[in-house]
Amino acid sequence: MTTRKGGFRASTRKKLRKRPRNRGKISVNRLLQKFKKGDKVIITHEAAVHKAMPHPKFKSRTGKITGKQGRIYKVLIKDGKKTKTILAGTAHLIKAK
Repeated sequence: MTTRKGGFRASTRKKLRKRPRNRGKISVNRLLQKFKKGDKVIITHEAAVHKAMPHPKFKSRTGKITGKQGRIYKVLIKDGKKTKTILAGTAHLIKAK
């Protein structure tokens, strides 16, 4: 029997796709945005930036910033009944309203 093939980006053909008008480089403001501890953020995947990308199953999840680890932010989210800490770069986060 063979083992199932599946990596980090398996089954993400449409999840990580960008629309034709949004393709290309991202704005510098998106990379340089700052967050404070306790800010609410939405996890979005920026397909042009591969570093510090959270797992695709956490796309569109809302969470709170709990701290920083180098240049990356720690985001606390709820996954069912569990709370999980996700590491995500600034390119993959948007401030929630």
